[in-house]
Amino acid sequence: MKRRDFIQKTVASSALLSLTGLSLSSFKSNDLKHITILHTNDVHSYIDPFPADHPRNPNMGGVARRASLVEAIRKENPNVLLLDAGDIFQGTPYFNYYGGELEFKLMSMMGYDIATLGNHDFDNGIDGFYSQLPNAKFDFVSANYDFKNTVLDGIVKPYKIKTIDGIKIGVFGLGVELEGLVDKKLYKETVYNNPIEVATDIARILKNEEKCDLVICLSHIGFKYKEDPNKVCDLILAKQTKYIDLIIGGHTHTFLDKPVIEKNLDGKDVLINQVGCYGLNLGRIDFYLSNNKEIQSQGKSIVV
Repeated sequence: MKRRDFIQKTVASSALLSLTGLSLSSFKSNDLKHITILHTNDVHSYIDPFPADHPRNPNMGGVARRASLVEAIRKENPNVLLLDAGDIFQGTPYFNYYGGELEFKLMSMMGYDIATLGNHDFDNGIDGFYSQLPNAKFDFVSANYDFKNTVLDGIVKPYKIKTIDGIKIGVFGLGVELEGLVDKKLYKETVYNNPIEVATDIARILKNEEKCDLVICLSHIGFKYKEDPNKVCDLILAKQTKYIDLIIGGHTHTFLDKPVIEKNLDGKDVLINQVGCYGLNLGRIDFYLSNNKEIQSQGKSIVV
């Protein structure tokens, strides 16, 4: 399929797409508000497309193509939130040379709204990350990293709230345990707290106190771990919490064609999506909210 045809099919009217186990037939179109969540994870400083002779991903990925795709989707629906689930840094000479400046500047040009930190975002140390923040025209969130005694204290917030077309969206971040993954001298006095316990509190605050219509978790704790099924991950997070509508994952480089659905403690659906790595895919989740804020959704991963 030609790339132009693919993009046109991908960004075709969302009303024509099948929903994740739900139907819009019971709603009038003017009763619905449509919010599109676009997301990436584990891009790892892959700025350019893969070379034409690459054995697995020839001519795929690249910031320019992602930017064109995001722009096309924004023309279809202006109510877009663009998010990243961490590991923006480390993987190509661009990071070794520019230290993250290029990544942050390009993400800012694409209009990213919020990101969380992955373990590789500490690879130049917490001070190196901090020094690049003036190049990031978007917010970072992390609820379970306590930065109280670091340069990031007060800068990286537990959550941010965005209001789009009258819909209040709460976004919070979760990070993987850094001990054993990152040298202590790089993350310094950053304290890791249990993601399940933190998410339980933050999601409740966002839903009940902040009155958010949608609660989104940017997670860099991993989708699942076959070698240790009890290790904290996105699937366990969904099952053991309440109030989270969408988990956007990272860390395990898991390629999902569409979101996985798990039931939370209240028996309600939680969408979980992750789009692999290296900017090869762009995640898209469409939420439709009725006048009484009843939520319906659909999702897919788009090849860049």
